[in-house]
Amino acid sequence: MNVNHFLDRFDSQSKLLVRSLLSGVSGAHRALDVFRRQQRANSELSSWTNLVDMLCRDEVVNPGTDGRPLTVKALVCLFPALFKQNLLTFIYLIHSLLPKAAVLRLLQCLSQDSSPSPWVSALTRQLERNLGSLNKEHLFTPVCHGRLEKLSQRLGGDTGGWAECFSIEIEEHQNTPCLLELGKQKKRKGNFDILDSDEELLQQSKRLKMEESRSGHVHTEEVREERLDAEEPAHESTQDHLPDDIKVAEKLEGGASNEMTVQDNSCDFLPEHIMTSAHQIKELLESQTEWDQSSTDVFQVFNDCDPKQVAVLCSMLSLSDIAEQTLPKLCSSILALSPDLSFSTAVTFIKNLLLQRVLSLTEPASRCLVTVVMSLCSHYTRSMCHALIGPLLQDESLGSAQAELLNKLVESCLDSHYALLVLQMTFKISWSEPVLSIIHSLLDSKPDINEELFTQLTAQLVCQGPRFIKSMNFAKMLLTILTKYASFVKPPNKQSLSECLMIHETFLKKSLQAALKRIP
Repeated sequence: MNVNHFLDRFDSQSKLLVRSLLSGVSGAHRALDVFRRQQRANSELSSWTNLVDMLCRDEVVNPGTDGRPLTVKALVCLFPALFKQNLLTFIYLIHSLLPKAAVLRLLQCLSQDSSPSPWVSALTRQLERNLGSLNKEHLFTPVCHGRLEKLSQRLGGDTGGWAECFSIEIEEHQNTPCLLELGKQKKRKGNFDILDSDEELLQQSKRLKMEESRSGHVHTEEVREERLDAEEPAHESTQDHLPDDIKVAEKLEGGASNEMTVQDNSCDFLPEHIMTSAHQIKELLESQTEWDQSSTDVFQVFNDCDPKQVAVLCSMLSLSDIAEQTLPKLCSSILALSPDLSFSTAVTFIKNLLLQRVLSLTEPASRCLVTVVMSLCSHYTRSMCHALIGPLLQDESLGSAQAELLNKLVESCLDSHYALLVLQMTFKISWSEPVLSIIHSLLDSKPDINEELFTQLTAQLVCQGPRFIKSMNFAKMLLTILTKYASFVKPPNKQSLSECLMIHETFLKKSLQAALKRIP
């Protein structure tokens, strides 16, 4: 059923949550980010209350015509299964912050669903247990129950350890070895038998990966490992490097959804030593004490992770939500690492730490945040371009606060090579007033531009200029081009710029036309 026509019934804040929950497998985490931003703006839970009220509202599914009985269900039951799964996961993550009565009310409405998915059923029962409801049903389906029994028999027939989690009746087994540990021991001895169905799935997965490798779908990882893992490339000619960097930007943008999927994976994805370090880092980030050398050494774990593990680790640490006063200590620890973070690791870390924090700015960034951003940009310039600067430029909500921060980076941290890289990024987006100010700063820094890039810039001026005929930012940018880059203005460029100035309406029009006329 198409649920888009239901969205207009929700208020603006609730609609943001609903859209997040409908956004795919990462919907729960996106909704969590939205909820946290809404809480920072307004500590009351009005968005949550309004969401529950609307989702629990009765909706007529069948009006009782054609001899069929009248059918009424809660609105939430009409949403797709993935939405319900995301909703329950979202509630599970924050249920301690929510009114118990409202959560139970929503769970009661979900129970009206005649054919819930196994995940929805299990999450509903687990939430009911957490809230103290006397739900004695098992969390798993009968099929799963049979498989667990078979697995238990293969592991020795014991029902202690982790198996207790699947029963409502939990008893203490003081002298009983843990099933999980027993399984590990048998696996080490080579006696751990995999179920036939699991083995078949494993083989299918391997075949798919081999096919993807042959067809070139893993090219992004090869590029990262073979060509881009060193943070600072050798500075050959600008022409040699710029195309590669632009291609990397496109690959990273294309891989954003994959990164979100990785973050949705269980923390069990991480090896034990990385999990231990993650808990230690979490404690450090939440502590108010000073960090000593032994404390900062724990961040070395970032150099022990592959790209997928880095994404999961950053998600676990909730880097975008740590207190701002903790940022300088965290930044110092990362900059002190030896060796430096690889390109891909630095991109993932910076994106998780800074992107949402900078996007949410409604006023100029604090001195603390500016210092941290500039320190990371000076050390990991290339990663910063792809993790923060590029995504900010592409975001339609880019405002003056973000533009002011980016202009500081352009003026203080970007050399000519990276200034040209960012300039080329602006050729692929729709310009706005904040973007114009950034382009002006880039051009003002006098990067080593060439005729090809200048021709591309001129084409963008002609294409996007008509929307800025009254813009002072656009006029100032044109004046910089006509004064600092006059040597690049050839007859075809001059004609294009002349046409662009013809429709301009600011008081600088005559000055611009005079500057263009002075060019031979």
